[in-house]
Amino acid sequence: MRRRAERALQAVAFDTIGAGYGEAFPAKGGQLACGRRLLAQLEPGAAVLDVGCGTGDPTVRQLTTAGMRVTGVDLSDVMLTLAREGARRGPRAPYAPVFHRIDMYDLATDRAGQAWNLPALGPGGRGGFAAVTAFFSLILLPQDEIPVVLGRLRELLRPGGLLALGMVEADLDHVPLPFLGRELRISGYLREDLERVLVEAGFAVEDRSGYSYAPASTSLPPEEQLFLCCRRVG
Repeated sequence: MRRRAERALQAVAFDTIGAGYGEAFPAKGGQLACGRRLLAQLEPGAAVLDVGCGTGDPTVRQLTTAGMRVTGVDLSDVMLTLAREGARRGPRAPYAPVFHRIDMYDLATDRAGQAWNLPALGPGGRGGFAAVTAFFSLILLPQDEIPVVLGRLRELLRPGGLLALGMVEADLDHVPLPFLGRELRISGYLREDLERVLVEAGFAVEDRSGYSYAPASTSLPPEEQLFLCCRRVG
């Protein structure tokens, strides 16, 4: 219960940050490149889940424009409102994205099944997605919860399904850090440790890249961003 409350407080922080997040991190080249690698392996109309979709920029827009059936999930009401508004204003796409407010820790559980009401995807959406994207959302979890959530993302994927992951390379475990006028608890891994966690969670890492990134906001330090394309094993 304590950690659920902590995640809710982090969501409230993102309610306050809102569109300021995109202003602080305007360059999305690494994320978009990872998205392109994912799209190259997906059939038209494939079901894709974006975990921690935020405002929907750029991943929901990239995926829907390419003809994917996208479900975006986030715990911030303000971010979801911005994502829905962006989808309405964005370029015409074959399938409109759908959005749900849910704690990522509840993915692939009965709680998710009740919230989504997606019986065609199986209980809680298990096995119904061709791909999952999670760009800089797992960094908000303690390190001991990240393997649990990765295991649940694996459950959501069909056999051989794909995971596109973005993380910050740093040896941090739920450390409180100032972030755009708020305090967030952030976790990260060194790249070898992150790949080990992914393999232990049932994924094969097929592609990886790293980018040195300087946020536009001078209040935030430069960071090393990691992008990994993975496949569900088994």
